[in-house]
Amino acid sequence: MKIFPLSEGSFTVDKTKVFIPFDKATDDLQQRGIGSLLVEIQPFVIITKNDILLLDTGLGFHSKDGKMQLHQNLISNGIDPAKVTKVLLSHLHKDHAGGIQYNSNEADLPKLTFPQATYYVNKNELVSARENVNTSYTPEDFTLLNASANLVLLDDKGIIDHYIHYEMSGAHCPYHTVFWIKENDQVIFYGADVAPQLQQMKNRFIAKYDFDGRKSMELRNKWWQWGQSESWTFLFYHDIKTPFIVV
Repeated sequence: MKIFPLSEGSFTVDKTKVFIPFDKATDDLQQRGIGSLLVEIQPFVIITKNDILLLDTGLGFHSKDGKMQLHQNLISNGIDPAKVTKVLLSHLHKDHAGGIQYNSNEADLPKLTFPQATYYVNKNELVSARENVNTSYTPEDFTLLNASANLVLLDDKGIIDHYIHYEMSGAHCPYHTVFWIKENDQVIFYGADVAPQLQQMKNRFIAKYDFDGRKSMELRNKWWQWGQSESWTFLFYHDIKTPFIVV
């Protein structure tokens, strides 16, 4: 399997949940709001034997000429956006779901960013995200999912096409889902916002931004030990230095 990180850049985010671009060469983290975290926004594409998988969809930003950044990042890696076959959604917070749909210009109706792909999301996460509007969720980002024939609602645990394993982890938000992609002897693990950075896997701590910080800590420890015993490849959505690593 081939892995392509699709970085949208570095950002700071505080309790307002507003993502502000951060230039590591010129900006000072200490000048940002109290409690600001520095994170990367980094969806991934995995090319398998039968699929081109997209893991989460980023913030949904557009360039000045109106091109969607996610599409451009795919093209820059030699991947035709029209060839993406599956979009695996860990949860629907705006930094992970902003690229589910888009408007090519203000006069057009929104459309799915990958109309030929099948979208997968936990069934309770979709309901919760629609009903609990807050600074983390922007329902306008995924209105088209509800009526889409391309949507598959996931249970709490299962397997997609015999090789993509998923499990509702909760912890970061109540219905957060993680994925294992298994092909031949390779295992790629995507823990999304329960396991967002390499350093968090190595240190035991409880994050205030998690729905259940203690559970997140325990899951990270469990996955890290498990992954080391089986040489998983870990993907880190918010890591500014290490997009992925084989352990």
